[in-house]
Amino acid sequence: MSKVPLLDVQGSRLGDYEIADELLVLNRGQQAVHEVVVAYRAGLRAGTASTLNKGLVSGSNRKPWQQKGLGRARAGYRQSPVWRGGGVVFGPKPRSYAKTVPRKVAALAFARVMSDKINDGGWRVLSDLQLKEGKSREVAALLGKLKIKGRALIIVEKLDENLKRAARNISNLAVSPAGDVNTYQLMLYPNLLVTRDAMAILISRLKKAVGE
Repeated sequence: MSKVPLLDVQGSRLGDYEIADELLVLNRGQQAVHEVVVAYRAGLRAGTASTLNKGLVSGSNRKPWQQKGLGRARAGYRQSPVWRGGGVVFGPKPRSYAKTVPRKVAALAFARVMSDKINDGGWRVLSDLQLKEGKSREVAALLGKLKIKGRALIIVEKLDENLKRAARNISNLAVSPAGDVNTYQLMLYPNLLVTRDAMAILISRLKKAVGE
């Protein structure tokens, strides 16, 4: 059995949260992780870059000067791509960078990253997480008691407004419901703080990924 520390909001250790070793995927899935992360980051791209080709640049079809007799190179129009202010050849146009990842590949990637985090000790399980006032100082105090420094992700069973409001003013901190947390988030944040109820949801997702 793999063990994850089970803590209360004061940072005191209550015991261990046990996870069956057969649920961990540590011998495969690296390529799946790469594909999922690339697809996720590609999906974040706006794809709104746009340039004007020679047909879209404003201007008339009048020749800038006569064809012969001036000693200049021939020129047919001011929208020529070889001129400053002219059109752009093969420039970017609005497009989607989205990539499709098979469902089983995405599940394998999630299982691999979650297993690595469990194996490396990146998880902390909270017995409960209740904020009285929904203030940032409450979350900051919690992170201090748990000795969490750097980027952190708080995973809860269901996102409530108090926690969302309290966490938004703290840099390098994000909050996500257990049903929505993705592979990229698990990799991005070295410190993962999850409630016991949320951990049960993640374990069920892990079981589904490994086919149990």
